[in-house]
Amino acid sequence: MTDVHKIPATVITGFLGAGKTSVIRHLLETANGRRLALIINEFGDIGVDGEVLKGCGIEACEEGDIVELANGCICCTVADDFLPTIQSLIDRPEPPDHIVIETSGLTLPKPLVRAFNWPEIRTRVTVDGVVAVVDGDAVAAGRFASDPEAVQAQREADDNLDHESPLEEVFEDQLLCADMVVLNKSDLLAADDLRLVNQELARDLRPAVKVVPASHGRIDAAILLGLAAAAEDDLDSRPSHHDDEDEHDHDDFETFSLDFAAVVEPQALVARLEPVIAAHDILRIKGFVAVEGKAMRLVVQAVGGRVQHYYDRDWQPGEGQTSRLVVIGQQGLDRAAITRMIAGTDPATIPAAITDRN
Repeated sequence: MTDVHKIPATVITGFLGAGKTSVIRHLLETANGRRLALIINEFGDIGVDGEVLKGCGIEACEEGDIVELANGCICCTVADDFLPTIQSLIDRPEPPDHIVIETSGLTLPKPLVRAFNWPEIRTRVTVDGVVAVVDGDAVAAGRFASDPEAVQAQREADDNLDHESPLEEVFEDQLLCADMVVLNKSDLLAADDLRLVNQELARDLRPAVKVVPASHGRIDAAILLGLAAAAEDDLDSRPSHHDDEDEHDHDDFETFSLDFAAVVEPQALVARLEPVIAAHDILRIKGFVAVEGKAMRLVVQAVGGRVQHYYDRDWQPGEGQTSRLVVIGQQGLDRAAITRMIAGTDPATIPAAITDRN
């Protein structure tokens, strides 16, 4: 069962033209007061899906609750884009009741589900379910999408994607990872064709995964949300054609925190962070820093090589003006060297307060 203290997230996947945006729009219309936040992964300079949803005129569809990631395959930009976006949503004063993620049609769902084991979010968010939206009319005609050439062009537009594996394998991976399948455009199928399409899909579905027929993406939120699959804990039962590939492996993260004295000049700290990030392949650094002579705390956020810092509020009574940063990277971080570089100390004065978060 899903941990009731975690925010549920639903991953909606499916090829271009299958009807994912229509499904999400109907989710918004039937949310029944639930606060939904949407993450839209769209390729190109103009995110058509994001603009359609922002302009849908539905009360539950407020622009501030829609985040668009336009930097390519969502599972190739986990550290830079997706995870910081998730964290910003759950850190809101009023976090959403449910997060809905519309992936690009070319996203492999399993690596994205694996990303929910990232240390910063695994105790706060769970994958409620993976929903694959399928173009029923296309499958009846022996295709995985209504316009395979357009899907291929979409893939060629992103240099991060694998351009060699057959697109049929991506389609099968979406089915293999699904907790529910929405068979869209089923109204276009005769009864015999509908039966044959269901038989075709069943070959790639795990036991007990339901196929739900739909027309124009009309599936109520009560059906798609609340599956309680906890998919991030169930990865071994979701086989993939790409299980042996390293490029989508976001497992084995390591994180630790370090405390150090107040700094005199924030820019000097930034100057120390940039080389340590490059030298040790650090994914993220975040935390609060005390600055001598300042009553406000300094927020420090680093993603890849980009370092941001700003004052957010005064230190509160009892907080103690202590500098603490959390460092996240792949397993095997040289904690002592990283600590020395960040704190600006020599080996004899390495801060003692290094705390595991694993």
